[in-house]
Amino acid sequence: MKVKIGIITVSDRASKGIYEDISGPAIIDTLNDYLSTPWEADYQVIPDEQYLIESTIKQMADKDKCCLIVTTGGTGPAVRDVTPEATEAVCDKMMPGFGELMRQVSLQYVPTAILSRQTAGIRGKSLIVNLPGKPKSIRECLDAVFPAIPYCIDLIDLPFLETKTEVIKVFRPKSK
Repeated sequence: MKVKIGIITVSDRASKGIYEDISGPAIIDTLNDYLSTPWEADYQVIPDEQYLIESTIKQMADKDKCCLIVTTGGTGPAVRDVTPEATEAVCDKMMPGFGELMRQVSLQYVPTAILSRQTAGIRGKSLIVNLPGKPKSIRECLDAVFPAIPYCIDLIDLPFLETKTEVIKVFRPKSK
């Protein structure tokens, strides 16, 4: 059985077809590079509306049973950027270390990384991770945080994710 992973692009313009979404496909490509476990994407492009972001995350976590939900977009300081607020509103536990590490890594490339508000949290049996909107930044951030994602998913009793170790090495404590 394939593992389900939710991918949500949050963008007013992409959701209206004004431009093509390249961020969601960048996440899919990156996960295809990383994962050896068979998986399928539950992929949606939605506008920057907090209630819609919240309901999409809830649908993917509660009904679609996605073990991992990755969002892209809506993490900046602009008025319409509300992805972190939507994520916090639906999570049982926040995982601030993800956002802290992503900002730290991004600061190596651009000084404006301090404006990013990525975060992560757990809803039921789903890990939700907010990523920035640019494909290059998506890869840089996933390269930084993905080594901890499979173990986090293990800890909330979800499917065992295996990776292509020549592409990315994950950390799991050695068993006794």
